[in-house]
Amino acid sequence: MHIKENINKLVLFFCVMAFTSVSAQKPTVYKINDLLKRINNNSDTTYVVNFWATWCKPCVAELPEFEKLHVDSLAKNRKVKVLLVNMDFVEELDKKLKDFLVKNKYTCEIVLLDEINGNDFINKISEKWSGAIPATLITKKDKSRNYFHEGKITFEGLKAAILDK
Repeated sequence: MHIKENINKLVLFFCVMAFTSVSAQKPTVYKINDLLKRINNNSDTTYVVNFWATWCKPCVAELPEFEKLHVDSLAKNRKVKVLLVNMDFVEELDKKLKDFLVKNKYTCEIVLLDEINGNDFINKISEKWSGAIPATLITKKDKSRNYFHEGKITFEGLKAAILDK
């Protein structure tokens, strides 16, 4: 039974890898209202939303932590959706972001936020956000249980925020 369970997890992992790596190479472009609608949809899914950019070294350094959370959540059948929100300019999508994604082969869903003026969207994400990246929002169906973290975060920190909330 235990071997069959591990085989099923491996098959699921490779299916997700094959499916999402293709879609991750062409991220969807969102405006702030699209993003808010997506993460505040009253589903029973916990959203882990990380704001990052290819030019931000701490951001790039922590991306494997989100990938690990994504794979771990799939393997354990948790209703957790990791959404990596890229903050590069939309004009850099073809030149910079796609190459970065192909090179790194992340399986998390990645979107590009097409907003220029942070004053138009930062407080819509969290009143605690100064606008610095990396930044992470964890949102659940019960909106009073949201968690926001500005700065780098570890896999253990992400898991604690998800499980303790």
